[in-house]
Amino acid sequence: MSPRRIDPKLTTALLEAAASLVAEEGVAGLTTRRLAAAVGTSTTAVYTHFGGMDNLVRAMVHEGFARLHRRMSTVRATADAVADIMALGTAYRANALDHPQLYQVMFGSAALGGFAITDGDRQHGRYTLQPLVEAVARATEQGRFRPGDPLLVAQTMWIALHGLVSLELGGYLTDPYDADVCFEAQLCSLMVGAGDDHEAACLSSRRARRRRSAHA
Repeated sequence: MSPRRIDPKLTTALLEAAASLVAEEGVAGLTTRRLAAAVGTSTTAVYTHFGGMDNLVRAMVHEGFARLHRRMSTVRATADAVADIMALGTAYRANALDHPQLYQVMFGSAALGGFAITDGDRQHGRYTLQPLVEAVARATEQGRFRPGDPLLVAQTMWIALHGLVSLELGGYLTDPYDADVCFEAQLCSLMVGAGDDHEAACLSSRRARRRRSAHA
């Protein structure tokens, strides 16, 4: 008897439905029966595609970072490394807004009690930070940022942006300043904080916005 064939579309549907259940109801809402019902398949499909719920939860984390990596990889390096950093920040935020449930699972895996999520799974997505690290290194070489460890600078930027995005997804950024205004202000502040001149940072911000408009 030949093994059952894996349907990529069903795999994706299961991952997205599982992420929605966790985001909306917490880990208690993630059961094979609830998941199968949400997708319109049998509980057997979970085991056919993932081998069990532990592997499914792990796959959600990995899929979320894979999508983030693909989005970040669309940002090409230019002569303005600071504008590139801002474009990477825009890509990070856009990915979270496009996949909010997966985003919450990616960074909330520590709360997925009962499932075999390891420290390695939680650290898996750090490779997505590499384009930012490289852009920070180029900005430093260009004299825009003060000398420092590019990884540390990139990580502090990631921490700040993650906080903003999490607040935006939670619906906290409204009046008097909405998420767009806060995002642009935060980007400029982060660049200046890394050593850039305020006027130069504003110019790079305009360049980054033009790139975003061109791909809208």
